[in-house]
Amino acid sequence: MDHRIPHDPVGAKPSAGTSLLAVNGGRIAYGVAGRGPLVVLAHGMGHSREAYRFVTPRLIAAGYRVATPDLRGCGESSAQWPSYTRTDIAADLLALVRHLGGPAVLVGHSISGGAGTIAAAREPGLIAGLVEIAPFTRAQAIRLGDMRVKSYRRGAYHLTGAMFGSVSHWLGYLEHAYPGTKPADWNQRQKHIEANLREPGRMKALTSMLRSSPADAGAQLGNVRCPTLIIEGSLDPDWADPHAEGQAVVAALPAGVGELQMIEGAGHYPHDQFPEQTAALVLSFLRANINA
Repeated sequence: MDHRIPHDPVGAKPSAGTSLLAVNGGRIAYGVAGRGPLVVLAHGMGHSREAYRFVTPRLIAAGYRVATPDLRGCGESSAQWPSYTRTDIAADLLALVRHLGGPAVLVGHSISGGAGTIAAAREPGLIAGLVEIAPFTRAQAIRLGDMRVKSYRRGAYHLTGAMFGSVSHWLGYLEHAYPGTKPADWNQRQKHIEANLREPGRMKALTSMLRSSPADAGAQLGNVRCPTLIIEGSLDPDWADPHAEGQAVVAALPAGVGELQMIEGAGHYPHDQFPEQTAALVLSFLRANINA
């Protein structure tokens, strides 16, 4: 059965090159291009598949078929869903991989890193490899001294405001989460993100994701069997010590499954700040683990 539909009767007509996949509770918008092994790039909360706009062409040029979905509640996907947990997102991503003809390597950023953990653990036959960029895939606890780290404290301030529905606080968080280097189209992207979040239901989806616990993903880390790459930005304000967080994720995986790579100077969005370095790490991982 072909689950693609030409338009969404309950939402706006999708943009050119966008397909819609019907899943339980709504429709997932996605694009797909290129030929070769399938790689699925899943973005983080409050963004869209445009977060990978600089990485996607590099992977396609290297010989991969690349799918870029909008998460439930985000981008051009349906806005309103019963829930927005990592388990929910994992089910959506697995449905897309099945539809496109897996297996796939799944690249997940932030909340999608946690979703990728769940997907890989639950359907090892569909997920051949896993890349988690700045993943929220473990239950978090504020440690003594964390709030003394200025970047962490400021990020927490904006995330708290966003959790209570403030679009301006989310935009402030993004400004902070891209320390130093910003994409050339930064102002345009910020305006696009703001406009999307002001659509009915979009901010509710973001606040629901912000409030969701990564405990469901953390519980599955020990069940991941495929090769896994963790990428962290050295200046990510979401953790007082990003390197330590990355090490903790690797340590929670089965022995020999995971590895950690750091991108110096990157915040929470290394794939958007430093796409060439991020793509190089992903391609090296693919060549070492998937095409051998």
